[in-house]
Amino acid sequence: MIRCTLQAEPPTFHARCRERGQEWLRSHPGYKRPHDYWSEFEPELRIAFRRLCAYCAMAVMKANVDHFIPVAVLKTRGEDHRAYEWDNFRYVEGVLNQKKWEHLVLDPFQVDDDWFRLTLPSLQLTLTDKVPPELRELAEFTLDRLGLGHGEVVVRYRTQWFTMYRKQKLTLDGLRDVAPQIAHAVEEDLANGVDWRYPA
Repeated sequence: MIRCTLQAEPPTFHARCRERGQEWLRSHPGYKRPHDYWSEFEPELRIAFRRLCAYCAMAVMKANVDHFIPVAVLKTRGEDHRAYEWDNFRYVEGVLNQKKWEHLVLDPFQVDDDWFRLTLPSLQLTLTDKVPPELRELAEFTLDRLGLGHGEVVVRYRTQWFTMYRKQKLTLDGLRDVAPQIAHAVEEDLANGVDWRYPA
């Protein structure tokens, strides 16, 4: 994970999602699942997250609009309206979104980049001692639940981008765009005299 910054909501979001959603909630008090007015804003969310999954911090093939605080949790809290709030949306790779399901995880809007360390060439992600003690348990749960440490889906994406860099099909600047966490690890190793690129 890397730190994400909340971007301004799209100009049409209030009318097309928030207002429509709140009206739908008022007219469906016994609902099981709120009506989806958020998916039409997936393109804007993708841009807001620079095409990077909020949790694995990489450009991915397919991502969804994730409710950071799950809808089921919002309902139990009496905060149903937040199902239609821009600041509760995260851009998340599809499988990771399924893994998260109705769980509460670490918020990419609140983490710091130095809370995690990516090791090369194993591509394993671990926590550092920079994680605040009060969030350590949640951070460990997040890595385990989403498979961010060494889960198959995440490592497959990391391998793809790292291999492209190693084969010099992707520059370091390009790697920063699609996998900034890997790029940071590469830069650290380059500073220590380790170059992972294959000879041209």
